[in-house]
Amino acid sequence: MDTFFISHGSPSLSIDEGVPARDFLKSWTEKVLRERPKAILVISGHWEASYPSVNVINGLNSTIYDFYGFPKAMYKLKYPAPGAPALAKRVAELLKGAGLGPVKEDKARGLDHGAWVPLMLMYPDSDIPVCQLSVLAHRDAAYHYEMGRALAPLREEGVLIVGSGSATHNLMAIGRDGGAISSWALGFDTWLKEALLDGRYEDVKQFEEKAPNAKMAHPHPDHFHPLHVALGAAGAGAKAELIHHSWTHQTMSYASYRFKNT
Repeated sequence: MDTFFISHGSPSLSIDEGVPARDFLKSWTEKVLRERPKAILVISGHWEASYPSVNVINGLNSTIYDFYGFPKAMYKLKYPAPGAPALAKRVAELLKGAGLGPVKEDKARGLDHGAWVPLMLMYPDSDIPVCQLSVLAHRDAAYHYEMGRALAPLREEGVLIVGSGSATHNLMAIGRDGGAISSWALGFDTWLKEALLDGRYEDVKQFEEKAPNAKMAHPHPDHFHPLHVALGAAGAGAKAELIHHSWTHQTMSYASYRFKNT
C-alpha cells in the first residue's frame, strides 16, 4: 500500500457540491487507489493527545460532530464504519516496539470529521474497518515522522495509512471564497510541493525553520503532523506525488499527496 496525506479542508466538504476537492475524493477508488484495503488507519489533526492514542472500537464507529455553526444537515450525517480493534492493537504494538509508547487505547472515541468527512466521499459504503491514531500536541515533526516509520509494516498487511490534515491551516486568516490566493499561503504551499517532489524530506521535518511563512501557514502544527506520519510510514525511499491541488477562501490549500515506495 502507498500512504497518503489528504487536506480535508472545511467540514462542509461533506455537503458542498461542485467543490474540486470533493470531486477528487469521490473519484478515489476510480482514479487514485483501486486496490481495496483490508483496513484504514487515519491520523487526524483533530485528535491531539499527550501521548499516542488509538481508538479500539468493537462494533461500529460513532460519528463525532466536532464543529459548530454549520448547516443542520451536516449534523445528521453518519459514517458507521466498523471499528478495527485488531489494527488498533497492532498500531500500539508497533509504536511501543519502537520506543514511542506508552500508547493509550481509547474504547469510546469515534471518528472525528478529519476522518469521516473524507472517508464518506472516498468509501461511501462505510464497510471498511477504520482506526484512528492521534497526533501529539507537544511533539515535533521529526517525532511524528518516526511514528510513521514504526507503522511502515502495516503497508505490507493491507492497511491504508491516511494522514488527514491541511497543507495550510490558519483559520484566523481565512478570506472570501474565490478571492486571490494570499501570498503567504501560496509561498508555503509552493515550498511544500517543491520540497516533497524533490525528496527534501529533512527540510519538511524542519519546516518551521526551512519553510517561508511557516508560522502563518501553521500557527499550530496539528494539521501538518499527519503529513509527517504518512511520509514516515512510506519508507526512506518513498517518492512523493501531488495527486490533487485546489484552493478555497484565499488561504486554504487542498494539496494532497501520495507517498509511493519504489
